[in-house]
Amino acid sequence: MADKVKPEKKFRSGGVTATIWKNDMKLPDGTVRETHSVSVERSYKDKNDEWQTTNSYNVNDLADLETVASLARKHLKVKEQ
Repeated sequence: MADKVKPEKKFRSGGVTATIWKNDMKLPDGTVRETHSVSVERSYKDKNDEWQTTNSYNVNDLADLETVASLARKHLKVKEQ
């Protein structure tokens, strides 16, 4: 079984989570460049009280979405320096 890729960092605010993933991109000249991607999702309990996730947000989630996006951006800016 292949090793599961682990996120570099997670930020959570309310039910919203931003996850930062590290990716290595091989350039045409053979060098490898580190890049990052960010996934954002909201967790909620469904009518059966089971945890689910979505990447759809309502107006009440927007402040949490803004918070995790800002934290992710700051983390990646620090890594660039």
